[in-house]
Amino acid sequence: MKKRLAIMILILTSVFAIVTGCSNSAGKEENTLVIGIDDKFAPMGFRDKDNNIVGFDIDFAKAAAKKMGTEAKFQPIDWKTKEAELSSGRIDLIWNGYTITDERKEKVLFTKPYLKNAQVLVTLADSKISKLDDLEGKVVGLQSLSSASDALDASPVKGKLKTVTEFADNVQALTDLKSGRLDAVVIDEVVINYYMAKEEGTFKVLDESLAPEEYGIGVKKGNEALLEKLQKALDEMNEDGTAASISDKWFGENKVLK
Repeated sequence: MKKRLAIMILILTSVFAIVTGCSNSAGKEENTLVIGIDDKFAPMGFRDKDNNIVGFDIDFAKAAAKKMGTEAKFQPIDWKTKEAELSSGRIDLIWNGYTITDERKEKVLFTKPYLKNAQVLVTLADSKISKLDDLEGKVVGLQSLSSASDALDASPVKGKLKTVTEFADNVQALTDLKSGRLDAVVIDEVVINYYMAKEEGTFKVLDESLAPEEYGIGVKKGNEALLEKLQKALDEMNEDGTAASISDKWFGENKVLK
């Protein structure tokens, strides 16, 4: 009887170990920060010609994670579901040109702003559109559920447009602009500056911007401990020159806010 009991205990222990091991392998790795990104958001986070995830925010996150004694793991997500991914625990941070807004503050905790940005309107370089009023009756594109959408909603020009077309990412929107299916795209100034440098003579940005904004890093509500630890790392990066060095690499100057 005792022998049978011992065998049963051994079997149950083995099963528990297997189940636990599977659970751990399916979940997040220990001592790792899982960071949700849009991997088509150059120059903040995107894939290079070798399909590696690179960008300003990628380098910034890696440096911050190192100071925190952990490792950054980047998880491409559907940007439309970013807050749901965070609240579910599938990711630890939203960190990829994530604009701070009052609406988002109700859903996530934010670090202090680390970069300034603006939502601007871009057209093809040879377009006759030169100011916001020229967009009357035109077709405009933007990334779905982004701050570009919020900026356009707040602008009087939206009521004059023929159509607003939403895309999963900025790359698709710019592709449709180049093909002539769109007249203009609402996009982050940081992003279009990258593409204008990459594709000289293709685009132009209207002088009138829609909305100034600032980028921050989103942390799950209730996780003040992680927010505090992350902000401490960011502050140290500003003080020791790490932030300035990363900014110089991607922008040619120090744009990081202190």
